[in-house]
Amino acid sequence: MRDTRAELLLQAETLVRRRGYAGFSYADLAETVQIRKASIHHHFPTKSDLAHALVAAYDARYDAALAEIRAGEPDAIERIAAYGALYLGGVEAGLGCLCAVLAIEGDALPASLRADIARFFEKHIAWLENVLAEGVAAGSVRVSAEPRATARMVVAALEGALLMERLLAGPEGFRGTLAALCDGLRPAGVSSGRTDTI
Repeated sequence: MRDTRAELLLQAETLVRRRGYAGFSYADLAETVQIRKASIHHHFPTKSDLAHALVAAYDARYDAALAEIRAGEPDAIERIAAYGALYLGGVEAGLGCLCAVLAIEGDALPASLRADIARFFEKHIAWLENVLAEGVAAGSVRVSAEPRATARMVVAALEGALLMERLLAGPEGFRGTLAALCDGLRPAGVSSGRTDTI
């Protein structure tokens, strides 16, 4: 049996990540999913309702991924590398981060949607801050890396690399940026010791 709501969320996420919130309409979504616009309104009465559902689903996927990283990677730098690798799929598919794409439109968005997006980023910054603080305490992250500011820098660097490398060097460029970011967080004289690429 067709799960129309799930299909709408999947296709709408791709449209937003490609075109932005203002760059698609219910007519575009109806054409993509091959249903009438009225059927979309049945599931999501307004475009804002749809966007809230998209952010909630995206946030839940990241929550699961962050929990998996924390459980599977004991080292702080490897956790950050694994976190950065979550962005790689966007580079490979030519899609921006859903919340960053929405954030670009800023004041044009409903205030409640801006609040959802802010919470998404605040949660990631807090997660990274915790990872970095643990890394500093364990000696795997350089002591001068103030966790809160560094967490914000990590998110900014990865979001910027995702945007830039979709146009420039693609996945290889993104991997290089991620490797440089991780190496820059290590204490002086400590190398990754890895021969594979992130």
